[in-house]
Amino acid sequence: MTDSERQELLQELLGKQGNEELKPRDRYEIPSQDMPEQDPVVRAGNVNEVATGYTEKHARIEALRCLRCKNAPCINGCPVRIRIRDFIVAIAEGQYEQALSIIKENSLLPAVCGRVCPQENQCQLTCTVGRKFKDPTKGVSIGRLERFVADLGQDTESIPAVAAETGKKVAIVGSGPGGIVAAADTRRAGHDVTLFEAFHKPGGVMIYGIPEFRLPKAIVQNEIDTLTKMGVKMVYNFIVGKTRTVQQLLAEDGFDAVYIGVGAGLPNFMGIEGESLVGVYSANEYLTRANLMKAYDYGSGADTPIAVSRRIAVIGGGNVAMDAARTALRLGAEKVYLVYRRTEKEMPARIEEVHHAKEEGIEFHILQSPKRIIGDENSQVTAIECLKYELGEPDDSGRRRPVPIEGSEFTIELDTVIMAIGNKPNPLISQTMPELEISKWGTIVVDEETMATSIKGVYAGGDIVSGAATVILAMGQGRIAAAGMNQYLANSEK
Repeated sequence: MTDSERQELLQELLGKQGNEELKPRDRYEIPSQDMPEQDPVVRAGNVNEVATGYTEKHARIEALRCLRCKNAPCINGCPVRIRIRDFIVAIAEGQYEQALSIIKENSLLPAVCGRVCPQENQCQLTCTVGRKFKDPTKGVSIGRLERFVADLGQDTESIPAVAAETGKKVAIVGSGPGGIVAAADTRRAGHDVTLFEAFHKPGGVMIYGIPEFRLPKAIVQNEIDTLTKMGVKMVYNFIVGKTRTVQQLLAEDGFDAVYIGVGAGLPNFMGIEGESLVGVYSANEYLTRANLMKAYDYGSGADTPIAVSRRIAVIGGGNVAMDAARTALRLGAEKVYLVYRRTEKEMPARIEEVHHAKEEGIEFHILQSPKRIIGDENSQVTAIECLKYELGEPDDSGRRRPVPIEGSEFTIELDTVIMAIGNKPNPLISQTMPELEISKWGTIVVDEETMATSIKGVYAGGDIVSGAATVILAMGQGRIAAAGMNQYLANSEK
């Protein structure tokens, strides 16, 4: 559809809308608006954002696809329960500031969530339009619309109001999405809030894990700047559990409550031969070097220690695997393989990320998995030996279990292997807090209604509680924890 055709369609739809002629059957016939993107060949050679964003015409046409369901089933799929129908109606009517205001009632990071949330498994999964076509990707593009109004509002400074000072001190450990929300909500209540971050830059996984081409760092920095303007103090290069323990923050440093949002940053490995060879990375390490330490930006003067690889295999099928593979391509790799032991249908990565990776030339090796990593006399990776698999009966995850095919071994020559097979919580905090209740998976046990831990005044949320999850889920838990802390601190004054 050309721009002029899109303008003509919009005028026709707005005319029907004004005359109350736009019925559900008419809305079903409105074509879904694809997201404008960089050309795959061009974008594979830069780190600029792949999706360039909706224009006003795209957004209003897409918003007019919404049926305005009275029961708004899309809200049930949103972890923070944004009034989705209402903000989309506002976009259809051209009321963009109102739309953003509605979103921000429940979400502090709309520009982030509009880009990285798995809408097809959340709000769009329950969208009536998507159900009509039996495909959530054909539902109303809620995330793209959220991004549209959030990006329009980037230049509008909006600082949340802060209540009168309470004299209470709150420590937020970790500056990822949950920590940002918890810091904002406790500061809004008038508490003295300090955010502690282990790295030299704030943002957590949004900075070190998600590549620039999916989530520009400037967008995350805008949210951090808002916290600073609200009066939240930032302390960097501070590792809670090493620099100071949680007990010391409470007993010696005068904090009345602590929120732990340190994520799940300890990478999993396969336990196969050759994982200690030179050229084997965890996806966490690789992406941190590339994103936080700017290995992608050759012109910045950043002296980042990362190998310039020729042929790379990324092991895994999630969003992190896609991010690592696509980052490797942008760092100059000639060939990038994505090795996954199930089929594409079982991949946990977003459909959009799989599509983009294929467009950019990532070669998918499905129903395969490494048996060992092979190195030379200098302990440098030279190849991987893989086994082929077939799918058997479903396992505990509900996906069919991959079963190795005996005698199917083969090798792929390469110089780098990136393991992207999941993460688990770092035990640092739990090791320094023996009284903290921990699950068998190493996650912190909390009261789900308040996110309170087994230690009085200590709360937790995000991946350290849920295991590796999503930005929006971490935000939702950060909000619940903040409400719990605010109530706890209010009661402690009595």
